[in-house]
Amino acid sequence: MTEPAVASGGETHWARDLAYALLWPLGGYLPLPTRRLALVVALTAVVWLIAGLTHVGAVALAVLALLTMIVVFDVLTIPAAWQVEVERHVPATLGIGDEDAGSYVLHSRMRAPLTVRVFDQLPRAVRPPGEQPAANADARPAHRLVPGQELRLPIALTGRERGLWPLGPIALRVRSRLGLVQRALRYDPDDSLLVTPSMTGVRRYRLLTLHHRLRDAGVRSVRRRGQGSTFSNLREYVHGDDPRRIDWKATARRHKLISREYTVEQGQTVMIAVDAGRMMTQLAGDLPRFEYALSSATLLADVAVQSRDEVGLLLFDDQVRAFVPASRGADSLERIRRALIPAVATMAEPDYGAAFRVLGERHRKRSLVVLFTDVIDARASQSLIALTSRSAARHLLLVVALRNDQLMEAARPGADSSVSRLFESAAAEELVLAREDALTRMRRAGVSVLDVSPHVMTPAVINRYLEIKARSSL
Repeated sequence: MTEPAVASGGETHWARDLAYALLWPLGGYLPLPTRRLALVVALTAVVWLIAGLTHVGAVALAVLALLTMIVVFDVLTIPAAWQVEVERHVPATLGIGDEDAGSYVLHSRMRAPLTVRVFDQLPRAVRPPGEQPAANADARPAHRLVPGQELRLPIALTGRERGLWPLGPIALRVRSRLGLVQRALRYDPDDSLLVTPSMTGVRRYRLLTLHHRLRDAGVRSVRRRGQGSTFSNLREYVHGDDPRRIDWKATARRHKLISREYTVEQGQTVMIAVDAGRMMTQLAGDLPRFEYALSSATLLADVAVQSRDEVGLLLFDDQVRAFVPASRGADSLERIRRALIPAVATMAEPDYGAAFRVLGERHRKRSLVVLFTDVIDARASQSLIALTSRSAARHLLLVVALRNDQLMEAARPGADSSVSRLFESAAAEELVLAREDALTRMRRAGVSVLDVSPHVMTPAVINRYLEIKARSSL
């Protein structure tokens, strides 16, 4: 049924409320009895037990009529859905693995306070791990909603799967004024939440980039002085300096001529290549290593955009899944994020040859190519070494090898290890040695390799990028 319009000034009319309450079971949810009503009925049942006595039957009928009138009156005190406003406030985006908070905001148009319980159907992709809806409705906490006051209830959110997720309906279980009956009010807001690769720490890295504070990120800054446009520092004026570079405020403070010094900014091109193959499906804690790679790639793209570099993306497994041409500005970052949101790691073996072939065909400009991958044997590294050696004249390649922390831990047996544990350790050690040999061969071939745990990968990658940019290696 169509909900009635709200009266002017937010007030309700008793005749309309009566009609709505009588018709509500036909078009909405039926009022449900509470434990309090069951207790009242049990107490009045004593009257019927002695109804056979003189004049007691009339008293029992009177009690039943009175109880019926009280219940009907109590039903009328339950609000309709349009008399309680419910809003859900959540962030527009949430990084996978990140935690954030939203809230439900409730407003009542009723004249009397209400007792409400809030239920939702948040998708698994944004619900915190381990949190389950209460099986018993009464287990949910009850809240007092006072007219004219805002009731704000927090929501815990955790990004678990990338994508655009509808957040589902909201339900309120509202008690009547006397607490004899209750009713469920359903709301269907048209809202959703976009789960993206994690952007944790993006503000810090932006500040480091904008202010050139590489030392704060663990990198020693190497500057080239010249006629650039980015401020570097202040120094004492020397004969031959451009008078336009004199800082008059600093001169007045120090009582001697002070010149501003600038650095030479060189825009470069950064191509981010992400392996979506079999090795990236392995877990690093609660998330696959692929998710850590996407988070680091997104942050690297953001920092490069803030540094006024051109940024592009190549996503591949046994074939190229996505290609974003290199460009500058916020639009390039948005295109990269849109390409990464639906990306999934597969069990296919990565085809480095196909990836580098597409890179050579679609992107011929010399660039810093940052490849997020892992190699576990010599055969895979031989293919990568051959391809990177041929590309060395055109591109500067940085291979970010995601370390398997569980494999590293398994390769170090304890003193009291069992026989089976020793066999497992020997097998793990063999894989670790094969991986180290592959990375060593890549370094000898002139490939820059960053061997790092997924949990600390992002700052390491940002540091290496800032160092390459500061040294003008391209």
